[in-house]
Amino acid sequence: MAIKGRVGLGLAGGTGAVAMLVSGCAIGGEGALAAGGSDTAVTITPANGTAEVKPDGTIEVKASGAELRDVTVQGEGAAITGAYGEGRKTWRSTRTLTPGTSYTVTAQAGDGGKARTVTSSFTTLKPAKTLSIVDVTPNLKGEKVGVGMPIFVRFDRAVTDKAAVERTLRVTPEKPVEGAWRWLAPDQVVYRTKTYWQPHQTVRFNAALAGVNAGGGVYGAKDSQAAITIGAKQVTTGDIGEHSMTVTRDGEKLRTIPFSAGNGQTREYTTTSGVHLLMEKGNPVTMISPGRKEGDPGYYKTVVNYAVRFSNSGEYVHSAPWSVGSQGSANVSHGCLNISPANAKWYYDIMQRGDIIKLTGSDREVEYDNGWSFWQLSFDKWREGSALR
Repeated sequence: MAIKGRVGLGLAGGTGAVAMLVSGCAIGGEGALAAGGSDTAVTITPANGTAEVKPDGTIEVKASGAELRDVTVQGEGAAITGAYGEGRKTWRSTRTLTPGTSYTVTAQAGDGGKARTVTSSFTTLKPAKTLSIVDVTPNLKGEKVGVGMPIFVRFDRAVTDKAAVERTLRVTPEKPVEGAWRWLAPDQVVYRTKTYWQPHQTVRFNAALAGVNAGGGVYGAKDSQAAITIGAKQVTTGDIGEHSMTVTRDGEKLRTIPFSAGNGQTREYTTTSGVHLLMEKGNPVTMISPGRKEGDPGYYKTVVNYAVRFSNSGEYVHSAPWSVGSQGSANVSHGCLNISPANAKWYYDIMQRGDIIKLTGSDREVEYDNGWSFWQLSFDKWREGSALR
């Protein structure tokens, strides 16, 4: 076939070699770019027809003799972004590629009114193992959460290169606040802000995970997004010794509620002090004494209504009609905050996951990893758990 000109595609691997374009090639265009009376050469890497391109590789387009007017990348999966170099002589992709995907790069270059188009089609490696996000919490449709709410991200396998993966994670609130990730397990990372979220806003989560080298031959399979709605700022402040708690919303007092807390006879039966987050609600909930079997001393199995959980060690705010006479005056529970049926229903109805409950007055401080009590750590201590510290 007759050689039509000097436009070429750089060979994969960055060798600097250039493949000459010939008439009839599948790359498109006319071959030579003659613009303003001078020859123009355009090189695209990876070269046309290249297979098994590493997903964490870079697409690069170079032009000589003219400026690049436009560069587009088409393919399924993540949208590929890029940036022009000085003088628009170069263009480089700015993110990773989706594994096992076919891409077509189209570059247009020219001088004056003349322009030609060159394309390159290639496929990326399909790895034996990939990494995906299987859960982002909170994730309930239509849910509003409290201003203390963390963001939990769970993967489908243990992450080897945590730093590489963490770099892909972005949290963008409408009302900015500093935050940081902390790895709680090899397959789970959690985001907490330095101060509480501002109420009444949307927070967006994005993970540009597709194509990221997560270590051990594992590549990110696809991107992930989520939108989280922050509701009102609801804070419950209680004194275990005074047997009472006050609930506020956006700084306005809503109600003061008498309660009966843990009797304190054992550590297990002592309600924890500290900053807790409301984790979940259930109506009804069956409560069973931890670590005891039926017939053991201290065994109990009780069904309670309007239960709002605030720790992993079994602490709830719940309806307790049997202890109304002690609520506001004595602590007689196994560690929960017992309140009247009417107050319990009201509290249950208004509470959001991530609302704050601050308790004082006991000698048992809640551990930061007991439930969602992450606010027990200073922000400096919290971000020590980041892979990017």
